[in-house]
Amino acid sequence: MTSLVACDSSFMIKSLYEFHIPGIDYTFQLDTTHVAMLIVSVFIIVMAIIARVKISKVNATDTPGKFQCTIELIIEMLGNMVDGIMGKNATRFVNYITALFIFIICSNLAGLFGLRPPTADYGVTVALGVITFVMVHFCGIKAKGVKHFTAMCKPLPLTPINIIGEFAVPLSLSLRLFGNIMSGTVLMGLIYDLVGRFALVIPAFLHGYLDLFSGCIQAYVFCMLTMVYVNDKIAED
Repeated sequence: MTSLVACDSSFMIKSLYEFHIPGIDYTFQLDTTHVAMLIVSVFIIVMAIIARVKISKVNATDTPGKFQCTIELIIEMLGNMVDGIMGKNATRFVNYITALFIFIICSNLAGLFGLRPPTADYGVTVALGVITFVMVHFCGIKAKGVKHFTAMCKPLPLTPINIIGEFAVPLSLSLRLFGNIMSGTVLMGLIYDLVGRFALVIPAFLHGYLDLFSGCIQAYVFCMLTMVYVNDKIAED
């Protein structure tokens, strides 16, 4: 039976179910990435609703509880991160960066709960890279208009290299995130196969690095580079 868990040497994406569309020669496959992304997305939405409901019931005179303090700490940390990199432009992008960071870090940490991390699928990371690529150039066009394109031609002899460099942004972002998370998934799968019945004890500390530490670092790096790229496009001449 195919499992969502990727704690064995068969660490590749697994097909769980096939949907056949009547009258059309096309088959849609439901795989481990789809289910893991659904679980992560539902978890984020549920936590956001709970946070909204709980905080809306708190009065200014009440002593903040543990849940409220945790939520405020996370939001303040992400707000300070965006403000420290984007400065006066932070208020325009803090919501996007916060959503991006939370989704990536929850996806990266899915391995702690036995799921195959959605970010170990290049289809997920390249989609995040393309979204960032579109937003970067949209902000650049909105801020500078035609100058956004003419800036790629300075100096003129390096125009082809500049254009290639622009299209390399989503590629580098997606490959960096995918490579790090996929390598952790592969290593943990091989280790679980190696240790066998001791799998519940021996590799536990490795999850602390490969899933927790590395996952947090990669989420931070992805968001930081996104902010740097956006800042570069909207910076005043």
